[in-house]
Order: sequence, then C-alpha cells, then structure tokens
Amino acid sequence: MLRVEDQAEGFAPDPLDGIDHAIARARGALAAAQRPDGHWVFELEADATIPSEYILLRHYLGEPDDLALEAAIGRYLRRIQAPHGGWSLYQDGGFDISATVKAYFALKMIGDDVDAPHMARARGEILKRGGAGAANVFTRIQLALFGYGWAGVPEIPPELILAPRWFPIHLSKMSYWARTVIVPLLVLCALRPVARNRRGVRVDELFLPGRRPLQRALPGKRLWTAGFAALDVVLKRGRRLWPAPLRRRAIDACVGFVVERLNGEDGLGAIYPAMANSVMMFDALGYPPEHPHRAIARASLEKLLVRRTDGEVYCQPCVSPVWDTALAAHAMLEAGDEESATRGLDWLAPRQILDVTGDWAVQKPDVRPGGWAFQYGNDHYPDLDDTAVVVMAMDRARPRLGDRYDERIDRGVEWTAGLQSKDGGYAAFDADNMAYYLNDIPFADHGALLDPPTADVTARVVSMLAQLGEAANSPRMAEAVEWLRRDQHPEGSWWGRWGVNYIYGTWSVLCALNMAGVDPASAMVRRAVRWLIAIQNADGGWGESADSYALTRKAHEPAPSNASQTAWALLGLMAAGEVDHPAVTRGVAWLERHQAEDGLWGQEHYTGGGFPRVFYLRYHGYPKYFPLWALARYRNLKRGNERRVGFGM
Repeated sequence: MLRVEDQAEGFAPDPLDGIDHAIARARGALAAAQRPDGHWVFELEADATIPSEYILLRHYLGEPDDLALEAAIGRYLRRIQAPHGGWSLYQDGGFDISATVKAYFALKMIGDDVDAPHMARARGEILKRGGAGAANVFTRIQLALFGYGWAGVPEIPPELILAPRWFPIHLSKMSYWARTVIVPLLVLCALRPVARNRRGVRVDELFLPGRRPLQRALPGKRLWTAGFAALDVVLKRGRRLWPAPLRRRAIDACVGFVVERLNGEDGLGAIYPAMANSVMMFDALGYPPEHPHRAIARASLEKLLVRRTDGEVYCQPCVSPVWDTALAAHAMLEAGDEESATRGLDWLAPRQILDVTGDWAVQKPDVRPGGWAFQYGNDHYPDLDDTAVVVMAMDRARPRLGDRYDERIDRGVEWTAGLQSKDGGYAAFDADNMAYYLNDIPFADHGALLDPPTADVTARVVSMLAQLGEAANSPRMAEAVEWLRRDQHPEGSWWGRWGVNYIYGTWSVLCALNMAGVDPASAMVRRAVRWLIAIQNADGGWGESADSYALTRKAHEPAPSNASQTAWALLGLMAAGEVDHPAVTRGVAWLERHQAEDGLWGQEHYTGGGFPRVFYLRYHGYPKYFPLWALARYRNLKRGNERRVGFGM
C-alpha cells in the first residue's frame, strides 16, 4: 500500500506488489509443510482400486479383523463413488468396470448390505456392462484367487523367468513395474491358491450366465492379438505337462528375484501391486507370517495407508518424497527461500543410489549407478525424471553452496545421460524398452507393459544437460532435441506420459528447448505457444481432463481450470519468451485469485499419469509448489533485465 506522502509525490504502485504478497504467503505455507529432517512428502492418491485391494488382501490372508480400519476405508470408498453409480479412475471420470467390481467386493467384505442404494446402483451398472467377467486381467486374477476360476485369466507359466534373453517374451523386455508385479504373480498363477476369506463373502451376483471369453480391455493389433490368444490356448491345454523339476526351478527363480529386490519396508518395487503380490506369493509358498521375508513385505503395505483427520483411510499406490522434495526445492529456490531448499537438497543427497546396479543395467551394463528413486527407497529402480530434477535443483544451489553437491551432480548426469535409447529419446527407468508387440499379449490388456521414451522425460534430460553446459551440438543433445522435434503433434503440443497430458508434455518440452538454445521464433516453438494460448480457459486458467488420453486423439480435452495445469502452462509460455503476453498476465491473475487462505491452492482434479487410460494419480503436492514456482518466475522475469529463462524447468 502507498503511503500518503508517496501518493502526493506522484509515486505509482508496483504492479507486482500483490504477487510479492501471494508468493510470501505460499512460500511460508510450503516451508511449514517441510518435515523436520528437511524433506517434503504429500499424499499420492489414486482411485478406488488400491484401497479396495488392500481390504481384499487382508481377507485373502485371513488376518484378524480390524473393524475400525475397515469402517474408515469404507467411508472413503463410499464418498468417492461417482454419480453414475460406479467408481471412476479420476475426478469426474467415466465409469470403470474394474475399479467398480473391486470397490463393490471390498464394501461387501466390509459389511455393506447388497441392497443398500449405493451397492444396488453399482451392481446394476456392472451387470449392464457384461458383469465382473468383463473386468481387466488384474481384476480377474483377484476374483480367481477368491474362487471364481482361472478360465478367464491368461496363462503365464513361471518358466517365463527362465527364458533366454533372445526369447520374444522376456522379463527384461518389460517395464520395471511390469517385472515387479508379474514375477510374484507367476507363482500365484502356477499354484492357484484360494483366499481364506473367513467371512465367506462372495460376489456371485456380479456375474452374468455363461463364460465370458478372454478379451483385452484395450484393442490391440489384430495379428499379434490373435497370435497371442492362440498361444494362450496352447499354454492352458499344456499346463500340467511342465516337468515338475523345471517348475520347481522356475518358482525358486521367481522367489530369488523377489527376495533380491525386497527393498525392506519400502517394498518390492516400492509400488502397491508388486508389494501385495509378494506377500501373497510368500503366503502361497507356506511362509508363516513371522518369516522375515513375508513379515517385512507385509509391513511395507502399512506404510502406504493415509489416515485422515476426517475419519477416512485409504491406501496409496506408492509414496513420492524424492519427487516432492526436488520440485518443492525448485519452487523455493525460485521464490528466494534458499534455506528451506538447501535443507531439502541435503536430505536428497545421501539418497542417491551409487552402489546398487539395478535392472536398467541389463541394457546399459557399462553405465555406473548414480540415480535417485521416486520413493524413500527403491535402489533397483531409480528413474531418470527424478534424477534430472534433483540434479538441476542441486546445480541451481551452487552459487550459494559452492561445490557441496558437485560429485552428486556429476554421477547423476553420467547415469541419466547414459540411459539414452537408440532412437535418441529417454524413458523413465530403462533404455530401449520398446518391444511394442508385448502390449498385445492377453496379460497386458492395460496396454502399459513397456517403458519407451517419452517427450516429458526426454525434455527433462535435455533441460538437465543444457543447464549443466552441454553443447547443443553434442551427439546426445542433438539426437534428443531431434527426437522432440519428431514427436511434436501437428497442432503444436507434445503428449505427456507422466502428467495430464498435452499441457504437461508441452510445458516440459518448451523448457527444454529454451535451455537447449532453440530459437523462440522457430516454427516448433511458435506452434506450441499458439496451441497453449488457444486452449486457455475463459477465466484465464488452464485445465485438461484425463479423457485426453482416449484412444481417439483429440490433443486436448477441456476441463475446469486448476492450479497445477495453469502453472505448467505459464511456465511453458514464459520459457518460450512470452512473459509479457496477455495470456500469461491472465493466468497469473487466475492463480492470485484462487490462492486459499492458507497460502496454497486446492485441487481435486487428477493431473498425474500412472498408466494412460487405466491408472491416474492425484499428487496432493502439485497445487502446493507448482503455482508458487510459476508466480515467482513471473515476478523474477518481470523485474529482471534478462527475459530469457535461465533454469531447466
């Protein structure tokens, strides 16, 4: 506010004063959310599937009743039931039969009356769509474990783990998440155990008469799909013909794989499906609850539970402390809170994985480890996205901290850049994970068995290399930028694999192109800028629905404005040199108007990607640090003499 004497002397107010205030409030609130040891971690929410599976797991194992816990999870599941009567994969999404079957089963297990209105509506919608037999493979496996037969489950013999690497279907050709989920499932599908289910709860009412043929949830290529379906028939008929010693050897190899990667209380792969499958595998093999392997695997699942103050409980698919901390550190550095950012970076530093050679080394055996994982611990599976973001944050702190992180940065760059795929792009966890025909096997009906290069991860690595001074004409930089050029869609956007969706991908790439020195006036950048401006909502913000991942590509599916996607669009436009564009001014004003009393931003919409079309994530941290980051960058650019963004994100 101007003083009276200033007004009298003709002083004009600084138009950025209001933004300074918004930034100060957000920075203080984010600092208050920092844990005492320096890290940030926020809830990571998926859909009804994971909490439902957690309930079913307890009853599969026949564990003692915890009625209070079940009641709390039941409250959560009932609250998120959608108006259409079933459960969706994301906020305001359509009916999903697999999520609905699991939620219905879990609620019935908890004790909900099948004639209660919410149960009757869900059941009616399931039957309308073909019954429980129309659910995806993972749901059918869950039902088979509760006694509903294996005819509708693809045959996956455990001998697969013994196949040579040249074999067309090999674990090394699959993504990290597929490997960790499938290996314990190989044992379960071979032994075919039956849940203890001491309450005797069944869901016969969800099945229509007759056997439903095995079919994919997503369409595949006709030739591959037909071929793999024929192979499934052969494997089913020959199931009992596998030599017993070979089967025993295969099961032992599966157990060895799991035990080597058990990962303490962070769990196999540090993701719920793999962790739960490992517990059921140990149980099926006769390991008692107190056996160290089974006990620690079971304990890992409890760490995923979120107990809310409103009396609800749900189970997260995993946790995101490294990702949250690295991104929050960037926001704090942008906002000028170097002390909080440094505490976060000091927490991150010792979590670099320097002495474990993970599965990524199958493709890149000559690369030294040096990455960071997404979770608290996941040494076999660091990822390039987290590593690049951590490295960039540490590099940004150099002016204040000197060489404190130099060795960490060097090893992170060495590992990340070393995992470039042959086509020039970068994937999340592996190099050259592009055996696309595997997405057509019956087991992979979700279409997400692989980890190929994507625009968002490739962009993050380009940003990191450029920020660290890599020459634009170096072979790996030139190949990566050319990969991004080829991947741009005609209207100007890029598809985002790990965030929803085209806004996320386009933000990521525009930042990379800025850092790589691509001319902002180039056709590639101009197309992207025009596209981002064209999809801005009338209220000044940006929003995009996860419906944009539909098989029929629309490039952008409008949605109400939200904080994280508005921040991404703003960061992308500013990276392209558009800080003075009216669209940026309107977007900044949207963020100012929607800042909550606590200094942060609320957001119900899911803007994180798990598996496009089948699994999405609501990062509770995204509306907390991305808007702060965007506002602080806007202020810094407007007040600075240099309008070119000098950071990789």
